[in-house]
Amino acid sequence: MKNLVPKRSRAAWFSPMKSDLWTTSLRTVYDKAVTLYRDGQRDDTTYFSPEETAFLSSVGLRPINLYDYVEDFVSAGEPDWDTYLLIVAVRRHYFIFEQKCVGSLQEIRPDELPPKRATLAGIPWLPRIIKKATCFLEGALCHDIMYGCGGDRHFLREHRLHPADFLQAVWLADGDDQKILSFIRDWETAGLDHN
Repeated sequence: MKNLVPKRSRAAWFSPMKSDLWTTSLRTVYDKAVTLYRDGQRDDTTYFSPEETAFLSSVGLRPINLYDYVEDFVSAGEPDWDTYLLIVAVRRHYFIFEQKCVGSLQEIRPDELPPKRATLAGIPWLPRIIKKATCFLEGALCHDIMYGCGGDRHFLREHRLHPADFLQAVWLADGDDQKILSFIRDWETAGLDHN
């Protein structure tokens, strides 16, 4: 993982007094990004003003964490806004309550992820998505990695899991892969389908 040097503390961008407005602000920035992408703008570094970037930081996101979802939504029709909002809600809660509004100072590189064909208890992709979910929670995904990409969505559909539910399960497992396995098996045994 490479070190990132933050320009200033993310805690300075979090205001409990304004925290009830975060979903409205996120939707505004999301809709702007959808419009820009549909208009042919592909340079994600120019999408957001300093104030918008600061807002994204206040909920534990980097601009790429929004751009990737917009790109996939416009190109593939998924994930939709509601799914994105639920994913961000989990990340935001982790950022506030676990990280005390100070995200990771490191990023994982693509070559540090488990291979796509890696298995856990015979389940393909599971080691990879666990690592990606963990890094997303921590704000440690590099520019080239997305939690909720096409491969992740295929895995989650196959196991009838919503990406936000899986993210929450990874948080609660606290590094214990056996707890994540139990969650997946219990979910499938119960016949639940929330994706």
